[in-house]
Amino acid sequence: MKKVLVSGCYDILHGGHVEFFLQAKGLGDYLIVSVASDEVLWEHKHRKSSVPLQHKVNLLKSLAMVNEVVVGRNLELGLDFKDEFLRIKPDVLAVTEDDRYGDKKRELCKLTGTQYVALPKTLDYEKISTTQIVSWIRAPFEVPLRIDFAGGWLDVPKFAMEGGYIVNCAISPLVSIHTWPYEIGSGLGGSGAYAILSGSDAVRSELKMGVGWQDPAVIHETGLCVWRSGQRPVLDMKVNPDFLAGKLALLWTGKSHVCNDLVDLKRDYKLIFEAGLVARRAVIRRSVKLLEDAVRISYEMQRGEGMQPLPEFGESAKKYCGGGHGGYAVYLFRKARPADKDLKPVEPYLEMPR
Repeated sequence: MKKVLVSGCYDILHGGHVEFFLQAKGLGDYLIVSVASDEVLWEHKHRKSSVPLQHKVNLLKSLAMVNEVVVGRNLELGLDFKDEFLRIKPDVLAVTEDDRYGDKKRELCKLTGTQYVALPKTLDYEKISTTQIVSWIRAPFEVPLRIDFAGGWLDVPKFAMEGGYIVNCAISPLVSIHTWPYEIGSGLGGSGAYAILSGSDAVRSELKMGVGWQDPAVIHETGLCVWRSGQRPVLDMKVNPDFLAGKLALLWTGKSHVCNDLVDLKRDYKLIFEAGLVARRAVIRRSVKLLEDAVRISYEMQRGEGMQPLPEFGESAKKYCGGGHGGYAVYLFRKARPADKDLKPVEPYLEMPR
């Protein structure tokens, strides 16, 4: 009888594991699965088990291709199965082709004359890791989008300016993967919101696209926020945005935009910097008037960049959202906003502690 051993955490069993077990069983007659103990998982992955250990053992035992399940308790990194391996002396140790501890495992195999086999990942549908599953489970069901008042572009690492600030605010109605009451490609941080809802590292996703980090930063934080310009989000201050209630509306310009297509356009970063400073003072004083001043400066910069003039609705200030040249524009009103069919009312959003 040819014994094959595989090892892993198998914290949440998924299709990739099943495919791996099937391939490994094809290398012999008797498949032994070593599953890492809770202590090993905590020591090396720094997280608690998602499923109690005995449940994992029983789930693995129920698989038709699995003949035996053992628990790896050795705390040596990458070799939690070592004690069981030396006891069983399997004919084959099967690993995945991207195994990070291949050198250690090859040396272990030499002690018992075990064949070391690296198997390719051949799953013909979407691959997923346990970490991705956990992130998906932990992801929120719904999140706000955001409006940026001033300092936009200073969150893009290559345009960061020391002493500069980005001021933005989370808004409702909220969005979910199934409910999205806004236009797509609209300058409201939709890609950042979607990454969060999908359980991804949204800041990393945005930076990878070559744009800034402000969208996922304020969506996570909620409220009216001031961020320091820099390579990564650093919150300078946050206030309750209730003084803006009933004063905000969006206008859909009829044209979507993709922010990373606009990154390298020529624009006046001195005005962007100035608008951020004024908006920061507005947040400190909870002053609608100062915030209007900051928005006007931002709009002046946008017009200088070549954006088309926005229509008037009796507002006190207005500007394009996000990268502009389309998408939504935000309108501020000194008193209550008008009930106009072209304006979409939105409210500032602050997530309250549960």
